[in-house]
Amino acid sequence: MASDPEPAGRDPRLRRPRIATLVALVGTLLTALMMPGIGLALEPAPMWRVLGSVGVVAVATAQIVALYVLVTPWLTGPARRRALLGYTLTAVASVPLVGPVAGGDWPTWAWLGASIVGTAPLLLGRWTATLGVAATVAVAVGVARWTGGDVPDHLLITGGIGLGVASIGWFQVWFWDLLVQAQQGRAAQARLAATEERLRFARDVHDLFGHHLSVIALKAELVARLAPVDPERAGREAGEVQRLAVSALAEVRGAVHGYRTVDLPEQLAATAEVLRSSGVRCTVGQPAGQVPAEVAAQLAPVLREASTNLLRHSRATWCRIEVGRDADRYRLTIANDGAGPAAPDRHSSGLRGLADRLADADGVLRTANHEGIFTVEAVVPGPTTGDHRTEPAVQGGPTARIPDAEAPGARVSGTPREGGDGGSDG
Repeated sequence: MASDPEPAGRDPRLRRPRIATLVALVGTLLTALMMPGIGLALEPAPMWRVLGSVGVVAVATAQIVALYVLVTPWLTGPARRRALLGYTLTAVASVPLVGPVAGGDWPTWAWLGASIVGTAPLLLGRWTATLGVAATVAVAVGVARWTGGDVPDHLLITGGIGLGVASIGWFQVWFWDLLVQAQQGRAAQARLAATEERLRFARDVHDLFGHHLSVIALKAELVARLAPVDPERAGREAGEVQRLAVSALAEVRGAVHGYRTVDLPEQLAATAEVLRSSGVRCTVGQPAGQVPAEVAAQLAPVLREASTNLLRHSRATWCRIEVGRDADRYRLTIANDGAGPAAPDRHSSGLRGLADRLADADGVLRTANHEGIFTVEAVVPGPTTGDHRTEPAVQGGPTARIPDAEAPGARVSGTPREGGDGGSDG
């Protein structure tokens, strides 16, 4: 069902659902595979007991590999085909190995066949699975006649119980597919939004440059024709070309400034929406007044980095984001419950780079990990107080919204805590 290799399954938010699906599938099949163990216990011949054990273990191993491939959507097609081929060959080899075990006393291979029937609809297409189920039931009937077993019992076990196992597994895989498709939809929506933004930017650039460049080209052509015959008018036209070029440059600079303008309340709302859609309860404390553009430009990268790290590395269930002002300083606080034990991460760079940027603007970035709560706090001065350092006031101790900023694992002033599920830098 989830057969196409898609990177969406790698999303950390799908890790636990994927493991739960795999454990449920394997658990259901291993329950069915316990029944051949009774036949192994009843088999009096040591050689058949050993051969039967090899066959059962081989089928169980091949099934686990095939189910792992089933819930791992980023694997390539050849890897899937190899796993399916290995499972098929193992199932065929189990007939002479397990079929004679316990003779007519216990339907050993019928139970093994039930587990094979239980996986066929999950691993194969509709018609291929139908043929596989029919072939497995036919083999069970053949084994019953070969060993002197009861044919109706073999049919009931292999066909009836096998299809029951398949229905349970199908529901589990169907739910997993829904999760993968939902994540693919979110990724496609994000790509679409980025594409629309690029198209909008292209339209804006065309609207800005198209008219000006067309007029400049015509004016330049006119200057070239007038230069030999009317130098004075050619000079005036050249001045007009220069004026148009300066006007176009001014409009482009204005447009770029508009793109660079940061709407911090809008980014706070968008971040909260993304976190909530990912299953993280998020509360946002919006600033009481207007945040200056210079301050918003400094705090927005911290917000993006912290939220990205939370989604990529954390197991948080809630997140609290607050923006406030203390005298001449603006403070952004992001706290979540997804912190793990502090451990060095030699790949860390995101928060460290932001700390350096804030330090250049007389700001400070600090992190803390206390009792499972990971906190990122950024403090920057207001636009009229940029000449005054705020770092000593921030380093003096925790605020009311920070759980013990001097806890072990915290770093201050440009050296963020490394490692931990709640805040590893991306």
